[in-house]
Amino acid sequence: MAGRHIVEAINNALDVEMSRDSRVMILGLDVGKLGGLFRATDGLYEKYGGARVVDTPTAEAGIMGLSLGLALSGLIPVAEIQFPGFIAQAFHQIGPQLGRFRQRSWGRYNCQVTIRVPFGGGLANSEFHCDALEALIAQCPGVKIVMPSNPYDAKGLLLEAIRDPDPVLFCEPARLYRFGRDEVPDGDYTVPFGQCQVVREGGDVTLVAWSAAVEMCGRAADRLADSGISASIVDLRTLVPLDVEGLVKAVAKTGRCIVVYEAPLTAGFGAEVMATIVEEAFYDLRAPIARVAAADVPAMGGALEPWYLPSEDQIVITAKNMLLH
Repeated sequence: MAGRHIVEAINNALDVEMSRDSRVMILGLDVGKLGGLFRATDGLYEKYGGARVVDTPTAEAGIMGLSLGLALSGLIPVAEIQFPGFIAQAFHQIGPQLGRFRQRSWGRYNCQVTIRVPFGGGLANSEFHCDALEALIAQCPGVKIVMPSNPYDAKGLLLEAIRDPDPVLFCEPARLYRFGRDEVPDGDYTVPFGQCQVVREGGDVTLVAWSAAVEMCGRAADRLADSGISASIVDLRTLVPLDVEGLVKAVAKTGRCIVVYEAPLTAGFGAEVMATIVEEAFYDLRAPIARVAAADVPAMGGALEPWYLPSEDQIVITAKNMLLH
């Protein structure tokens, strides 16, 4: 057991799986000799060599197309797309190809590909670097979506993703890469998909979030507690598959729900969460469901980022207004 940041937990997971299974390989921009832009693959090139840790050109469609071919040949590629906005350059290889190949081949071939993507704001990066495009990939049946919020889950979910026979989009919260350390086992363990986690119990309102938004909800819940409001926090952990039963149970407990996410408000995955709650727990609700999300404008980086992203203040204000119902 060791205290690790998220980025260290991810590096450890890759090391564990590459050691366990010789078919696993890593590819992407700067993942080799540099060790990745955020150093998530640091030391793996030296340990496993250039045949298993491969630096690619700046060509996201090529990275994904190559991953498809590698998977069909029997290897297990873990590909990195350096920033989320660049997924657009590879979308035609992810949804129409990776996501459909099992069906297209009548079950003869699966695509065991994990796509690692550092995503989200909080680092004052430029445009294309702070996008949150999980809802775009959620519209691609056949691709699973994983959104860890802490080091323990990051390692366990990544090991689960690499071993899953289907393609998995593994979104890593860049702002939390070195935010804090958690105890993470040194050896092998997995965190199952489709199991949300109640990370904080409360009786007045339920905050539903994923990835870095979970940490933001924690800070907001502390402030709400100072005002006498008890907030529960649900970390979805995986969006596809979604833990509908766990989500509904947590929302029904308080009857009030705020969904918090970093993507633009309109048609974000939070809308799917809301629809699910309305379908499954309508009569348990004591107030309309609310969303706290990014603004409906192109992602803003640099000094404008705080004006674009959802905030702790917005969560607190929304919760207090909701309790007026």
